[in-house]
Amino acid sequence: QVQPVESGGGLVQSGGSLRLSCTVPGRTFNVYTFGWYRQAPGKERDIVAAIDYRGDSTHYTDSVKGRFTISKDNAKNMVYLEMNSLRPEDTGLYYCAAVAGPLNIAIQYGMDYWGKGTLVTVSS
Repeated sequence: QVQPVESGGGLVQSGGSLRLSCTVPGRTFNVYTFGWYRQAPGKERDIVAAIDYRGDSTHYTDSVKGRFTISKDNAKNMVYLEMNSLRPEDTGLYYCAAVAGPLNIAIQYGMDYWGKGTLVTVSS
C-alpha cells in the first residue's frame, strides 16, 4: 500500500508563507511523480503543482505561478510545496498524491495514491 503522508498545514495571514511536506514511508521514492492538489470549501479538488519522478520538470496551475515552488528530495524521501505570498483564495485542504511514472502521464491520467490532506487556512 502506497500511502502519502502530508504535514505542514496551518493558519497564516494573507501575504505569509507555509511549507508543506509529503513522504511515502517504506517505498522506493524515486520512481514516483508527485502532485499537490487543493480542495477549497465547496469546490472540486484541483491540481496545484506537480513534479516529475526525476525531479527535473514541474507543472503549476496559473494562479500559483511565481508564488509556489514544488521540490523533491529523493535522498530524504520528501516532497515539498513552498507557498509564499499566500492569499485567502489559497485556503483549502491540500493533498499529496503520487503515481509511478513520468509527469506528462500523471497530468493526463491523474494520480494513483492519495494522502489524507492537510488544511491550509489563509486569513485576510
